[in-house]
Amino acid sequence: MIGSGDDHPRVLVVGGGIAGLAAATGLAERGVQVVLVEREQQLGGRVRSWPLGDDHDERGDRRTMSRGFHAFFRQYYNLRALLRRADPALGSLRPVPDYPLVHADGHRDSFAHLPRTPPLNLAAFVAQSPSFAARDLAQVDVAAAFELLDLSFPATFAAYDGQSAAEFLDRLRFPHAARHLALEVFSRSFFADPDTFSAGEMVAMFHSYFLGSSEGLLFDVPGDDYDSVLWSPLGRHMEGLGVEVRTGVEAAPPTAIDGHPGGFRVGLRSGADLTVDGVILATDPAATRRLATEADLGAAVDPAAAADWRQRLAGIRTAPDFAVWRLWLDRPVNSDRPAFLGTSGFGPLDNVSVLERFEGGARRWSQRHGGSVVEVHAYALGNDPRPSELRAALRAGLQRVYPETAPAHVIAEEWLIRDDCPLIGTGPWRQRPEVATPLPRLVLAGDGIRCDFPVALMERAATTGFLAANALLTQFGLAGHDVWTVPMQGRHRLARSLHRLLSPTAGRDRRHARDRPSR
Repeated sequence: MIGSGDDHPRVLVVGGGIAGLAAATGLAERGVQVVLVEREQQLGGRVRSWPLGDDHDERGDRRTMSRGFHAFFRQYYNLRALLRRADPALGSLRPVPDYPLVHADGHRDSFAHLPRTPPLNLAAFVAQSPSFAARDLAQVDVAAAFELLDLSFPATFAAYDGQSAAEFLDRLRFPHAARHLALEVFSRSFFADPDTFSAGEMVAMFHSYFLGSSEGLLFDVPGDDYDSVLWSPLGRHMEGLGVEVRTGVEAAPPTAIDGHPGGFRVGLRSGADLTVDGVILATDPAATRRLATEADLGAAVDPAAAADWRQRLAGIRTAPDFAVWRLWLDRPVNSDRPAFLGTSGFGPLDNVSVLERFEGGARRWSQRHGGSVVEVHAYALGNDPRPSELRAALRAGLQRVYPETAPAHVIAEEWLIRDDCPLIGTGPWRQRPEVATPLPRLVLAGDGIRCDFPVALMERAATTGFLAANALLTQFGLAGHDVWTVPMQGRHRLARSLHRLLSPTAGRDRRHARDRPSR
C-alpha cells in the first residue's frame, strides 16, 4: 500500500457502470493501480446490453437486450470525453434527426430545425409549437418564468427544496397543453412522477438543454448495442491502461484498516480479499446504501460524523418501477416512423423506439425477417405493477400511436421491470450524499450522488466518476482531470435584472458562479 512505501497506490472501484468506468479510467491514466469489480457479466451498469439466452435465432441472427433507449445529448461533455478514450471521433454514435413528442389530444411537437443559440432556440420552439397558444402564454406568471433565466448553481438546487416539478409548473401557470413537454421530457427521463420529482432538477434540465448551452436540442445514439460499440471497447482500453476488470463479481462492504490511514480491506464474493489504498463505490442506489452503511469506518472517524453520513445515505430513495418491452414483430412499422417518439396521454406508454432505425443488430434482423424491432417504455409505475395488465395497456398504446402494428405478430419478445434508479426527490438538496465521505479515501460516485453541476443522469454518473477519481488523485499527490459543465449561471443578464425587479428576494442567497462554460 502507498502508506507502506509503495509508490503506486491501488484502488478498488465497485461498479462497472458509467460512474465506475469514468473513475477507473481517470485513476489509471495517472498511474494508479485499479481493480474494477462489476456484479453483472457486462460493463455499462444500467446502460449495459447483453446477448439473449438463445444468442442466435434459427436464421443465425444475434439478438440482444438492454434496459431501454438512452439519448446521448451533446451537452454530455464528460460522458463524451470518457467515450472518446476508446473512440476518439465518436464514430460509434449516430445523430437522431428529431425526437417528436405526441400527445393523445393531437398535439405534436418537434425539436428539428431549431436554432442552436439560446434564447433563440426557445423562442423558435414556442413560436412553432402548437402546444403554446397566445392566450395561454398571456396567463403565465412572468416573475416565475424569469426564474428560469436567473439561475446560479448549485444554490438554485437548494432554492427549490420541498417543491416538486408539478408544483413549480402550477405556480408558473404553465400552459396546460404544453405541460406534457416539461413533465415527460424532464421528470419522466428521471424515472419519476412529476409530483415527486425535484423542481430544482427540472429547472436545471431546462437550463442545460434550452438556455444554458448552444449544442442544440437533439442527441445521438449508439449505432449498435451498448456492449458492442461502447463498453467492450472502453473495457479493452482500460485493460490497456493496466486496469484489472473483473465482471460477475460482487464486493462486500469495505473495512478500514486501523493504523494504515486510507487503507481498506475488501472481501469479494468469490472468496478473495483485496487490500487497497482507496475505494470508490459506484453502484446503484440500494447497493451504495448497503455497502456504505455496512462499511467499517474504523476508529479514526468521529462517531457523530459517521452517524450523520449514514442518516443521509438512508435518505437515498429509489424511483418507482419502470418497464421495458422489446418486441420483434413479423412486419415493419411505416418507413417514416422516427427512431424515437415521446408520448403522453396514451395510458402508461411513455415512449416508443424503432431500433432498426439506428441499431445495427436490429437492422440486420429487420432486413432478414422483413419485420421491425420495437421497444416501448413505461416509467413511474407505482409499487405494484401488474405485468399482464401493463403489457395489454402498452400494446394498446402502441397501436394507437402506430396503427400498422395492430395486426403484427410477435416473433420474439423480452420484458423486464426494474426499480433500481435514484429518485431525485424534493428533499433538502444539501442533505443528499455527495462524493466525499467521513473517510477521505472512501468516495462515492453515480447518478444518485449530489453534484453541483446542472447535469442529467448519465452525465452526472460520468461527472461524479471523474470527481471521485480526482478526490483520490489529490490525496495521492497526482494531477486530476478537467470536468466540464454548461454555464453555472443564467447567461442573460438583462433577464436576471428584470427578474430581480419583479421579485426583490430573488437570488438573495445564491452563490457566485462563472457566467460561461465551466470546467
